[in-house]
Amino acid sequence: MSNAKGDRRERELVDRLDGAGFAVMRAPASGSATDRELPDVLAGDGETFYAIEAKSSAGDPIYLTGEEVTALVYFARNFGAKPRIGVRFDREGWYFFHPGDCYTTDGGNYRVKRETALAKGTDFPELVGDSTKVTLGEVGVADDRRREVAEIVAAVERGALSVEEAAAMLD
Repeated sequence: MSNAKGDRRERELVDRLDGAGFAVMRAPASGSATDRELPDVLAGDGETFYAIEAKSSAGDPIYLTGEEVTALVYFARNFGAKPRIGVRFDREGWYFFHPGDCYTTDGGNYRVKRETALAKGTDFPELVGDSTKVTLGEVGVADDRRREVAEIVAAVERGALSVEEAAAMLD
């Protein structure tokens, strides 16, 4: 990722977090011009605080060195924040991972693939508390229950079940 693109993506993340009501700052020269290991973004809303290492890619997997992740976790722990790796692939939104949920390569680096981000990452609305994740399995259970309720209602409408029998089945 070019520095200009990375800077633009980090500013985009800062703007989105600010818009969601977080106090937020982008760490100046994180990762390059300082001896201190700083995360790219710090954000908090008075209850939840994040230290975020932000990465973006056109579509290739995103890699972080073991040192980057160790520094993120160390800083977050000392600061009282939750460490998060934020990834953004072109034409997709931001997805977030706790470092412990990322794939670790044999060489000790961390990798996030696009399909992993979409399937398992925490999206932006969930990160800021605007929604909660519902898995496909949970949707399937809800769909099964809706189908069962619809069948019971149809049976009542056909006269095959009484309202009392239907109510007992729905308990």
